[in-house]
Amino acid sequence: MTMIYIRTLKRAEHTVFCVSDGQKYYYDTQFNRRIPYSSGQQIKRSLIDSLCAEIKQTPSPTTFLFDVTKQKELKEGEVYGTCDPTYADQLFGGWMKAAKGGKDRTLKRRSPLSISAMRALHPLLAGTYAENASFDRSERPNNLVIVRDEKGNELNDNEIVAFLEDKDRSLSRKWIPDNKRATGLFVSDIAIDLRRLFSVSVNSFEPEMSDSTIEKLRSEGWIESENVFGKCLVAPKSLREKWIKGLAKALIDWKITSNQARTFSLMDTLAISISDNANLIAGSIRAKLSEEDSDKANPIIDESLKGVNTFITLQAGGFIQTKGETYDALEKAETHLIQLLSDFDYENQV
Repeated sequence: MTMIYIRTLKRAEHTVFCVSDGQKYYYDTQFNRRIPYSSGQQIKRSLIDSLCAEIKQTPSPTTFLFDVTKQKELKEGEVYGTCDPTYADQLFGGWMKAAKGGKDRTLKRRSPLSISAMRALHPLLAGTYAENASFDRSERPNNLVIVRDEKGNELNDNEIVAFLEDKDRSLSRKWIPDNKRATGLFVSDIAIDLRRLFSVSVNSFEPEMSDSTIEKLRSEGWIESENVFGKCLVAPKSLREKWIKGLAKALIDWKITSNQARTFSLMDTLAISISDNANLIAGSIRAKLSEEDSDKANPIIDESLKGVNTFITLQAGGFIQTKGETYDALEKAETHLIQLLSDFDYENQV
């Protein structure tokens, strides 16, 4: 087994994943519906944040470059990661460093985690709706109200009162119309490439690291090895054991961290499937059109697929016909994932 696939089913209610015209969405042409989604990049960010918190490591620093133009204006330049796998967010998240001018070699590492967007389990099982919100401070007597004329000059109180004659308008209340919210059942998939999870290539023709970083890793006990991609350095066992626990916890417990305060949703996990077969895992958590009503879909958690381990939480029974829900489902999923990640022979792949 060189790949592990994880499918996660979550329930979201009255929330916002990421703000773009209220809520990002795509259009499903078959069912003619707008479907909200959370991008794979956002899930990756949430997962990495959970990982770093679990292993108690500050994420790697980022270098931002700027250029001053002849007009004395600040122009944005490159953004560099550390390209150092001793940071967990770099090892698992990957990196790209392309220097300006092409004088230095480009360093790039593809992340061993492939992460899908979190999208509807079925177009008929999730959607968006709009609500009107208000920012109302009309009950406070100490508000500061500033009204400016067409030239930018502030009006005094008498001028404001005169201007508001025959106008039914509050100056301490703002309407915020058409706020899009997401609700429904959502699924996300993650693929873990075990061959590259703890291995970093030392190929000088397609470099992932600088020579100084390679020497640093060797001095810190990283192990010389080889996999199907060529010569590599493998993280020492003590580091693997520590980070496997943190990674498993993050893969099971990640949460979208950019919920707006007024639209917070637990986005609780209903079920998790883990397998080394991508085709089977797609069928373990799925939906099926109703035979009686073509505008209705029924969510399905298949608990009997061979080659797939499915873990179902208690709250899933409120939305899906299930039999195997348990109070400690997520703990069992985490333990199973730790075992799979630990069993792979990272040091002797070929």
